[in-house]
Amino acid sequence: MAEPRPDLAAGAPRKRNRLRWFKWLAGLALVCLLVGEGIYLWPRLHESWQALTEIHWGWLAACIATQAISLSAFGRVQKQLLEAGGVRIRQSKSLSVIYGSTAMALTLPAGQVFSTAFTYRETRRWGASPVVASWQLAISGVIAAAGLAAIGVGGALLVGGSVNTFTLILPIAGVVAIVLAVRYVSSRPQSIRNAARWVLHKVNDFRNQPADTGQERIDEIIEQVQSVQLGKRDGALTLSWSAVHRLADVSCLGFACLAVGADPRLSGLLFAFAAAKAVGSVPLAPGGLVVVDATLIALLTSAASISASQAVAAAFVYRGVSFILVAVVGWIVFLVLFRKHQHKDLEYDLEMEQRETKELHREATATNDLPQPKNDRSDPEPA
Repeated sequence: MAEPRPDLAAGAPRKRNRLRWFKWLAGLALVCLLVGEGIYLWPRLHESWQALTEIHWGWLAACIATQAISLSAFGRVQKQLLEAGGVRIRQSKSLSVIYGSTAMALTLPAGQVFSTAFTYRETRRWGASPVVASWQLAISGVIAAAGLAAIGVGGALLVGGSVNTFTLILPIAGVVAIVLAVRYVSSRPQSIRNAARWVLHKVNDFRNQPADTGQERIDEIIEQVQSVQLGKRDGALTLSWSAVHRLADVSCLGFACLAVGADPRLSGLLFAFAAAKAVGSVPLAPGGLVVVDATLIALLTSAASISASQAVAAAFVYRGVSFILVAVVGWIVFLVLFRKHQHKDLEYDLEMEQRETKELHREATATNDLPQPKNDRSDPEPA
């Protein structure tokens, strides 16, 4: 066995020592930076604390009420979209799922994934088909993005700046495209079925499988899409509740500013809200922690024309209501109403796995039943 080289053996401790010194220096620099920022920001933080101790409780109550209205309106959006797909539920059920999913999205790493999966499971439990449940999630998300874009554009226009119309047109075009596609499939199911069969035959021919393999699944999906009937009334109510959802959330931020004695400009308030929500949608930290707060403080100070101490206090109040309070209530709702569903979710997963296994077995059986090509050449006899 070859002996270790002396130069390599001596180089390893030296490298570890350098890394250790680098960690110590980086930690010392971070401590110095935090101490310096604390000394520099102490007057502002002291003023922010004074603003919080002198908070106006009436505006704080209005802040909490408008946040509750915002979540209730989003529950109405979900309820209206599911009713368009033939699923009738009470507002209390829809709102409980909104609180539970929002708590997951705010507090868990990759919370949006858990939130979407939770909402999908609950809507399936209410009787929604896979297509209707997925359609509800997709169109509610696109409508929410369109409302946020509209608020951002409105704030930018009030400030007097120029805006990129593409940021507003894209979400609205997405909503229109989804609605038109669903209505087209619902009104012309046979033409869609014929086109899907033609494509399926080509795919099965390429895979050397029977021509009608998978046809039942396509027919099932088309029937599920046909069940979605988003009429003018449902569309108008959905857009109206979505507008209430966004405007109530903006009002919550405005009341948070008023609660600490600030008087923000409306244009800057809209712009700060849209920017904070856009930054929060990027999964950098649960609930956009630190990133959203920094965005709110910076834009409330620069665009809404309030002092830095008031911006810090207002951001603290708004995030305390829209983040901490909503997360606490949401987890309480989840533990009280949905914890018992975990065992059922396991049974549901097992059922879906068994169903998929049966489908794969059926396709494999159909493939094996095909006549196998014969080999015209006879096997050579052994010598």
